[in-house]
Amino acid sequence: MATTAGAVGLVVLGAGYLVLGRHNGTAVADDGRHQGAASAPAATAAVVAKAAAGAPPAAAEQLPAAIPGLGPKTRAEIPAVSRQVLVASGKAKNSSDTQVTLWSRTADGHWRPGATWPAHNALRGWTRSHHAGDLHSPIGVFTLHDAGGFDANPGSKLPYHHSSAFQAGGVGFDGETLDDAFDYVIAIDYNRVPGRSPLDGAQPLGASRGGGIWVHVDHGGPTHGCVSIPASHMVQLLRTLLPADHPVIVMGDRGSLAG
Repeated sequence: MATTAGAVGLVVLGAGYLVLGRHNGTAVADDGRHQGAASAPAATAAVVAKAAAGAPPAAAEQLPAAIPGLGPKTRAEIPAVSRQVLVASGKAKNSSDTQVTLWSRTADGHWRPGATWPAHNALRGWTRSHHAGDLHSPIGVFTLHDAGGFDANPGSKLPYHHSSAFQAGGVGFDGETLDDAFDYVIAIDYNRVPGRSPLDGAQPLGASRGGGIWVHVDHGGPTHGCVSIPASHMVQLLRTLLPADHPVIVMGDRGSLAG
């Protein structure tokens, strides 16, 4: 089945679509397969605001012992070895507006926040049962192993697959250009095989469950299933995530994550 986005071909394939035309290149599968900001929970906002204001490092007892906004069920899904947790906290179950914060665990087990970045998720919000083409982002805790992009490696600590096959083109749901969306991507380990390029199409849960869910460059509108953040923050994230810290992403609407 095919549809048209502006002057650029858009080919629906399973959970997502193929977009043609980026830099006159070939096609690549988008998320959900692929593609603002809500206010953070009060405790998170206070800690993040203090850090953003350049306040001196907080004493360990001033940092939270648990990441604010995450309930006991969500926290229990975070691997004990994970020392970097990227939280994508959606505004509402049916919203495509999200905030993203990278939390780092200190030596004594407290959590230190980075800056909070505006982001987008899927057009129809969030689901605990993601399927191909449903235009929802999956709720859950997923490991982060592999990165890549159309642009050269900006200093990623994760294995980085540089390829012209990371193509995007056409327009998004709000008519915005998608040209730069896959300049940098981080594969979210939902229905994929960790340790392979983000472009690898293997789907252990089956094609019906969708795949190709990434963190990628924000294009100013909703995605098909991914989480997207501004390009400068993608570069910062790539330079910060450390394989030795076993990074994960915790993603979902605020209410679901509080469970």
